Amino acid sequence: MKKFQLLAFGLALVLFTALAGCGSDESAGSGSGKDGGKIKIVAAHNQTDPDNPYQDGLLKFKEVVESKSDGNIELEVHAGTIGTEESELVEKLKLGAADVVLVSPGFMTQTGIKEVDLFALPYLFDSYDHWEQVVDGEVGDKMAKIINEKSNNDFKLIGYWSAGVRHYYGKKPINSMDDLKGLTIRTQTSGVVADYWKQTGSVPTDVAWGELYQALQQDVVDSAENAYPYFVQQNHHTTDNGKYITETGHDYTTRFLLVNGNKFDEYTEEQRQIILDAAEASVKAEREALYKQEDEAKQKAIDEGAKVNEIDRQPFIELAKPLQDKAVKEMGVEDLLQKIRDAK
Repeated sequence: MKKFQLLAFGLALVLFTALAGCGSDESAGSGSGKDGGKIKIVAAHNQTDPDNPYQDGLLKFKEVVESKSDGNIELEVHAGTIGTEESELVEKLKLGAADVVLVSPGFMTQTGIKEVDLFALPYLFDSYDHWEQVVDGEVGDKMAKIINEKSNNDFKLIGYWSAGVRHYYGKKPINSMDDLKGLTIRTQTSGVVADYWKQTGSVPTDVAWGELYQALQQDVVDSAENAYPYFVQQNHHTTDNGKYITETGHDYTTRFLLVNGNKFDEYTEEQRQIILDAAEASVKAEREALYKQEDEAKQKAIDEGAKVNEIDRQPFIELAKPLQDKAVKEMGVEDLLQKIRDAK
C-alpha cells in the first residue's frame, strides 16, 4: 500500500510539474511582452457602427502594429462590443481588460484628473488648424504628462483624435442667441458645457445617445448638438426636431487615445516604439477620415432635406470667455488657456 501511495504521489508530482510548465509558456506567449515574445493587444472604442472615423483609426493602428512587428503583436479591434459607454472603457483600461481605448475629456474627469476638462470648453478653438497646432504642440504634451502623472501611470496618452466640430440642430434655425431661449437641448447636464447652454437661455436635457432619434421624433427634446458624421449617421436630421442645422461650431472636439501605462512599460523597447509608431499613424488616419466624412455627411443631410444656416458666432464666443476663465482657474491651468488663445 505504501509503495502504491508513493507511486501515485510521484505521478501526481510529475503531472503537476508538466502542467505548471505548460501554463508558464502560455502566459509568456500571450503577452506580458517582457521577453519580446508574441503579445495581444485589445483596442476599443464605443461606436457600434463600424463606418466611423474611430474604426478607421484603430484599423490603421492594427495594420501598422502587426506589419512592423512581423505579426508578433496582434491587435484586436472592438467597435462597441466591450463597452458602449466611455466610462466602461476607462474602467476596463485601468483594470487591464483593454489595452488601448478612445475616450472624451468628460469621462477622464471622472477619474479625478480635472485638468483634462480644459479641452471641453466651448469655443476654445476656432478652426481645425488651431486645434491641431495646440494638441500636437506644447499644450498637448503638457496635458499628456498631467494625465500620466495624476493617474499614477494607469493612463498614458499616445495620440489626440477628433470627433468633429459640433453644431446645433433642432426644430427651428438659430439666427441669434434669443432663438435659443426656452429650447430644450440634448447636451451635458452638468459642468461647464451645461453652464454655457444655460447662459444662452436653453435648457440642457439628458437623453441617451441611442434614444435621441426617438426623442427628437416624438418632441421629447427640441434640439441637440453634435458633429455631422455622428448625427447624420443616426438620421437625426430626418426628424422634425432635427432638420434645422445652425453651424454654431462651438466645440472642435478632442478625444484621447490611451494605453495602460503600467502594462506599456512592461513591453520591450522595440515593442513600445512599434506601438507609438502605430499610434501616430492612427492619429493621421482618424483625422483624415473625420474631415472627409464631415463634408460628406453635411452634403447628405442637405440632399435629404435638412436646412443649414450659418450664424454670427461672435456673441456666442464672448459669452464663453468668462466661463472659460472661471473654469481654468478652478482647474489650475490658466497658463494653458493663455497658450491656446495666443495660438489663434
